[in-house]
Amino acid sequence: MSAAQTSTPSSPPHASREAPQPLAGLRVVEFTHMVMGPTCGLVLADLGAEVVKVEPVDGDRTRHLLGAGAGFFPLFNRNKKSIGIDLKNADGAAAARRLALSADVVIENFKPGALARLGLDYASLARENERLIYVGHKGFLPGPYEHRTALDEVVQMMGGLAYMTGRPGDPLRAGTSVNDIMGGMFGAIGTLAALIQRGISGRGLEVQSALFENNVFLVGQHMLQYAITGQAAPPMPERISAWGIYDVFTVCDGEQIFLAAVSDAQWKVFCEVLDFPDLFADPRYRSNNDRVRARPVLLPLLRTRLAPRRAAELAAIFERAGLPYAPIRRPEELLDDPHLLATGDLADIVLPDGEKAGQSVKTTLLPLTLDDARLGVRLQPPRFGAHTDELLAGVGYARAEIDALRARRVVA
Repeated sequence: MSAAQTSTPSSPPHASREAPQPLAGLRVVEFTHMVMGPTCGLVLADLGAEVVKVEPVDGDRTRHLLGAGAGFFPLFNRNKKSIGIDLKNADGAAAARRLALSADVVIENFKPGALARLGLDYASLARENERLIYVGHKGFLPGPYEHRTALDEVVQMMGGLAYMTGRPGDPLRAGTSVNDIMGGMFGAIGTLAALIQRGISGRGLEVQSALFENNVFLVGQHMLQYAITGQAAPPMPERISAWGIYDVFTVCDGEQIFLAAVSDAQWKVFCEVLDFPDLFADPRYRSNNDRVRARPVLLPLLRTRLAPRRAAELAAIFERAGLPYAPIRRPEELLDDPHLLATGDLADIVLPDGEKAGQSVKTTLLPLTLDDARLGVRLQPPRFGAHTDELLAGVGYARAEIDALRARRVVA
């Protein structure tokens, strides 16, 4: 294995300890693609599991996506091993079954029934390994919709999230793959629960996570609002805020900054640090609910008064006062964020594919610590088929058998 496959990111000065690996010794085999299934595998891999990514014999197509998909493979497939197998070939399917039966956990995100034809479904594998935990990632949980083709965008549209994000009459998907990523996270949560249950009963479980149901969970607060109040939640751009001051303001030179005062105590400080004693004394703005009702008058007034100020000046004032604020940032600007750099959230990885293959770039880690340490990069995003020989030998294939399978393009 090359140095690029095993190098680890540098740690910030205050985080020299390696994080615990609570899943060390656990083998996970994933038959996944795109984002949801790989996210589940990523979480388990970062927690220390050996995760084997089974790719098509010509490689996972996310290795070469353009545009918004360019970051999919390197982000969601670090800390994994790669093997290429032609599942449509009988010998390839047999190799995949042998690999799956060596696992503690199998992850997949194929259409319902697709893996059953290959003997890679839960029922087939569990007959030979009752301790196996099998995690399916679907568009929909079993029911009337289960055979529909689902994408993150599809479920955002049909599940109310696009309606809530866009302006009235203009449904808009969220700006990242929220259901794919969270669906994979719920798959990982189910896996951890199944591991605990297996420790008690000795038997594995089948776990399922789905895009649509994940999306419905995300909008559950709005569904309950209607059930409780009888009032439908308007799209977020048209919502009635619960807070009097809670908005984006355009200031000097067109810069923008989010400013908030979500309590009466914060309103007092807000008026003091911005030198607005007249607003604090005005009875129309005395309580938060008064300010919410007065937003049509109060916000235009604040916009006028704040327009000449600079965003950096306001940020410094709010920072000193302990008031909520936020600059409006683009994702690429976060690569230089001083907090992320200081806390070790950005780790170095080596790109395995494309024009920049072999180059080091920064990626985000899981947003948690164990024993005050970040879960880092043990294995770089793998080159396609980098571990094929090692993995097949580990499940009993002789050198000559591996060479013969490769010569016939059954494995890569």
